[in-house]
Amino acid sequence: MFSFVPRASCSLHPEKASKMIVLAKTGLRRLSTAPKQRSFMSSMTVSAPEEDCHFALILGKPGGGKGTISGKILKDFPQFHHISTGDLLRMHVREQTRLGKEAKSYMDEGLLVPDELMIGLVMEEATPNLEEGRSLLLDGFPRTVGQAEHLEEVVHVDMVINLDIPTETIVNRIADRWIHPASGRIYSYSYKPPKVEGLDDETGEPLVQRPDDQPEKVRARLAQYDEVTSPLVEYYAKNGVLENFHGTKSDVIYPQVKACLEKYLGEP
Repeated sequence: MFSFVPRASCSLHPEKASKMIVLAKTGLRRLSTAPKQRSFMSSMTVSAPEEDCHFALILGKPGGGKGTISGKILKDFPQFHHISTGDLLRMHVREQTRLGKEAKSYMDEGLLVPDELMIGLVMEEATPNLEEGRSLLLDGFPRTVGQAEHLEEVVHVDMVINLDIPTETIVNRIADRWIHPASGRIYSYSYKPPKVEGLDDETGEPLVQRPDDQPEKVRARLAQYDEVTSPLVEYYAKNGVLENFHGTKSDVIYPQVKACLEKYLGEP
């Protein structure tokens, strides 16, 4: 179950704050020691987060319904602001922001974007929402224990929702997916089939299956995810903030997620 923490859920760690270390490459800073003035970014001064906000994380295998569950959470719990680090990174690169240019310099060299830079992206997006007392639902970062530890140095993650979907359920779901390349329209023969088998509804053009959606490749991706993420799940379990949800259908799993969030947030 989720566990309550004695300090403000979204608060940054004051013992880290006093050093005011400027992290390499990003300009991301720890908080200053002033009780009401705090700085996440070198160019950004913000107020202390509200006492009742939460910093939550959602974990789940690719194709496991994480996006669907996140959407339902945002609808039922409007106090949450969703941060997808993949979408956020692409937006910064597309708009050529300072952080986006920095990230692209690594991506162009085929390198992973450093943890400190990813945290900088997250906190720049998170800061105005924390100032307003909103809670955050983080999706896509951290992916490893090392990243989780780096994030914890800046902000406390106090809620982790782990969607534990069987591998074969996801394999069958993704292998059933066909697309219309020109438009990106997606069909599934199990729940959203085309009107004519193998053809796009609007153009009549042939549907194709992405090479990465073939069963053997899906299994390989999911095995890699399990290998990387299992230690992360254990890390948050030891921190007492992890809740596992098992099942094969989002419509069945979500009521359990909702009930857990209502209990944690003290809502009727």
